[in-house]
Amino acid sequence: MNPITSDPLDRYHFPIDEWGLTESDFDRALQGRTETLFAVGNGYLGMRGNPEEGLGGHQNGTFVNGFHDTWTIRHAEEAFGFARVGQTIVNVPDTKLIKLYVDDEPFDVSSADIVAYVRRLDFRTGVLWREVEWRTPSGKRVLVRSRRLTSFTDRHVAVVDYSVTMLDADASVLISSQILNRQDWKDEYAAAAHAENTMDDPRKAASFTDRVLLPRFKRAEGSRYLLGYRASNSGMTLAVGADHRLETGNEWTESGQIDDDLAKHVYSVQAKAGEPIRLIKTIAYHTSNGVPTRELADRCDRTLDRIESAPIEEVFERQARWLDDFWSRSDVEIPCEPSIQQAVRWNLFQLAQSTARTDGGGIAAKGVSGSGYGGHYFWDTEIYVLPFLTYTSPQVARNALRFRQAMLPAARERAAELNQRGALFPWRTINGLESSAYYAAGTAQYHIDADISHALSQYVSATGDEDFLINGEAIDILVETARMWADLGFWRSNGKQSFHIHGVTGPDEYTTVVNDNLFTNVMARANLRAAVRRTRALQVSDPVSYERMLARLALTEDEIVEWAAAAEAMHILYDDELGIHPQDSQFLEKELWDLENTPANKRPLLLHFHPLVIYRFQVIKQADVVLALLLQGDEFTEEEKRRDFEYYDALTTGDSTLSASTQAIVAAEVGYRELALGYFRAALYVDLGDLHNNTADGLHVASMGGVWSALVFGFGGMRDYLGTFTFDPRLPEEWEALAFHVTIRGSLIRVDLRQDSITFTVEDGLGAELYVRGRRVDVTTESPSRVTLRDEVPTLEGAPTTSDIEGTIRADGSVITASMPTITTEIPIVASQNGDPAIPD
Repeated sequence: MNPITSDPLDRYHFPIDEWGLTESDFDRALQGRTETLFAVGNGYLGMRGNPEEGLGGHQNGTFVNGFHDTWTIRHAEEAFGFARVGQTIVNVPDTKLIKLYVDDEPFDVSSADIVAYVRRLDFRTGVLWREVEWRTPSGKRVLVRSRRLTSFTDRHVAVVDYSVTMLDADASVLISSQILNRQDWKDEYAAAAHAENTMDDPRKAASFTDRVLLPRFKRAEGSRYLLGYRASNSGMTLAVGADHRLETGNEWTESGQIDDDLAKHVYSVQAKAGEPIRLIKTIAYHTSNGVPTRELADRCDRTLDRIESAPIEEVFERQARWLDDFWSRSDVEIPCEPSIQQAVRWNLFQLAQSTARTDGGGIAAKGVSGSGYGGHYFWDTEIYVLPFLTYTSPQVARNALRFRQAMLPAARERAAELNQRGALFPWRTINGLESSAYYAAGTAQYHIDADISHALSQYVSATGDEDFLINGEAIDILVETARMWADLGFWRSNGKQSFHIHGVTGPDEYTTVVNDNLFTNVMARANLRAAVRRTRALQVSDPVSYERMLARLALTEDEIVEWAAAAEAMHILYDDELGIHPQDSQFLEKELWDLENTPANKRPLLLHFHPLVIYRFQVIKQADVVLALLLQGDEFTEEEKRRDFEYYDALTTGDSTLSASTQAIVAAEVGYRELALGYFRAALYVDLGDLHNNTADGLHVASMGGVWSALVFGFGGMRDYLGTFTFDPRLPEEWEALAFHVTIRGSLIRVDLRQDSITFTVEDGLGAELYVRGRRVDVTTESPSRVTLRDEVPTLEGAPTTSDIEGTIRADGSVITASMPTITTEIPIVASQNGDPAIPD
């Protein structure tokens, strides 16, 4: 993604509002995008921002995190160890559906005569509300209001509060509240909406061809309806229930019906002008890996009974209180920058909606906002999302790491299948099994082991949660991943012993199956060191637990000694001629892809060029070496960071949304301040501005985590190497100030940054020991700690380009040149159940 210099939003359509996202009118052309932008979720349950009336739209989606079905991956050519079982998130029955008829005329916001319209997603209350004034074909004016939430305090609960008021005339009003299994009942509206949509983008989810949800249970009692299903292949079970309460002074009657895929409760109201009709619909979803649907239905009953026993306003009040606490820990303030402030808070709010109540489940690349990438979990979680959680919501971070820990048995089996000791975590998965059919850019990304180890080490250092590591046995992750690296790598001797790792793919998915990928080697070294450091510390602090760990894992002293030796001998490539770290052992032998002269209509490259074409060039999809400069920055000098950044930034296409935030952080660190701000904006508006043209498929959760990191690690200059917390700020010259919170070892600390100072205030806890540009600062509860800053960092202008590299000399004396393929055939990539030709952005 290229850096951007201005706010890309249409501010008439989306006015600036620092505590909410507001839509001032309905635009049918933006439906796919706004369904994602106005989604509500809690990490477990998500509902896309479709109108309650449910007609048309891009995707009427409701998703439960981890609820999926499986299918057999059919490879055109088989080989041992290929992924066998695909997994795809299921669009669960839609409960937000409420159809409205006035004098038998249906209300469809996309085609109705709208007099006034406003919709707002409120970041403080966690409520999506809408107010529409509709003029019916006969000229009657109707006010339609709705509120919707998925609960942060009770993850199984959602509420739709829907009201209709005839403003100037009496009318016959019919309200049909429904539960519809859209996954298997392809109604005519959905069919029409998708008739022209082909699966020509590999970032979309694979689709099912057979029935997915098998009916197992249905029950209607009064105004309550329950449906139960079992996923046809995965065996997962689900029950969904909805209860109704109508409040009105008008005369009304009610009726209902229930079938396998549709339950509806219908109210017929003789509406008088000025007399409101209010329908409160409370909803419950429960899922399991195999609990019978009747038991899940009982759980839905208990949930609905509990919600029904108190005024519905208490649900909304609990939601607001939960968010008050969230913002006290997580808010980032940018004074005098209202458009940026709004976008930052929208990103942080969506992070909460994607993670808060996963409660031991994974964090999907799209959260619970859409079906993009099939609902899969990637390494995105550990590298881009976990830092935000670790420093603002440590319990949520712990739950995410527990989810990876639960995958350890399957990871051990996968390592054995690939002839490795230890554990190898899947690159993309829902149920713990590798589901990427394209191994070169999937399974070969062994770095995921080190990424998980990195996130675990960062969490323990930041929280001091040694109990999780020892008694929770999370140390097993460090041990088994270290085993894998020690077994995967090998020794070479040429006067000096060195340790190498061959045949892997780094984060850059435009360069695959290489030797000595710098990111992989640097992160593997950190993984090995962490395993040695933690096991040795345990040996000293708790010999009994240490012996128990040795027995549990069949671990020997010789292994620990081997890890230490391999880490210190890890081969880290460096090119003296160019003064940079090569991305891998052959990367610099390739010619440059001429990005400066690549037309915009040929981007992203993965949609226009065969992978083999891309693999032959020095061209990068997302930050690789530059990401290593961030995560393991204490292993590089300032000069190395600047030269590496300048070389690789020029080659990075930004075809991945994972890249801009990392580029922003390192650009700020090495002195490219204006460029850093441009990259930050590119990350900030990925979804709000639909910069990659696929927001309709769901949020880019990793990029949102990267936005927080760009603010805190980039402009705030925070680093956390080996449990030492340092600050070296890089506040943009255009900004007056920046304020954020971090939780360090139980203490909530507010950080206020200005151009000439940084101030730390303890808001909860005992304080912490920090460092500001090498100076120790003891932050205590007695008073805020203020440190004066001098602008000691040089400012570099412009941006690196391939022209800066072209003409330079390689170590072998050859001249580096730039070009690009010019013959292309536009054949769309079809994502199918035969495999996934590309990877997430």
